[in-house]
Amino acid sequence: MIISNEKLIIRELTESDKELLVKWLSNPLVLQYYEGRDNPHDINMINEHFYQYEDDVTRCMIEFEHTAIGYIQFYLVDSQEKKAYGYEVLENIYGMDQFIGETDYWNKGIGTDLVKLMIDYLTHKKHAEKIVMNPQAWNQRAISCYERCGFKKVKYLPKHEYHEEELRDCWLIEYSR
Repeated sequence: MIISNEKLIIRELTESDKELLVKWLSNPLVLQYYEGRDNPHDINMINEHFYQYEDDVTRCMIEFEHTAIGYIQFYLVDSQEKKAYGYEVLENIYGMDQFIGETDYWNKGIGTDLVKLMIDYLTHKKHAEKIVMNPQAWNQRAISCYERCGFKKVKYLPKHEYHEEELRDCWLIEYSR
């Protein structure tokens, strides 16, 4: 386990989580927001994208009241990405990405609690000066959640992310300690 509160547990990904990731990342409702409906994942894609890596990304499962409901990852932003976004190379900046894969848990405030919990962890345990994400500009539900947690829009990123066969605009958003 990495971090928890009274209802949420964030724990590192294990081999036994593969089937849940396949389930979530083949659901068109989830894919609309994460990876794209034209990109359903099978077990081979899950292995490639989540298990065969040699990077510094910490990949985790989200549990709500001891039920696995989603995925979150965080990582130290590298100097090249910092430079592209206009940050000082020496700053301690973390990035994160997440989704709730169990759609019955959407619109219940769990995402807000999750993001606040991760902010607390990254700022206090990892000493992050800033935390960044780049949600697609059309995803107002996610952006509103992040803004409730203290993130601010800092840079518009036109045609930044390939999603459902087209380059989509995103917002660079940041949380500053």
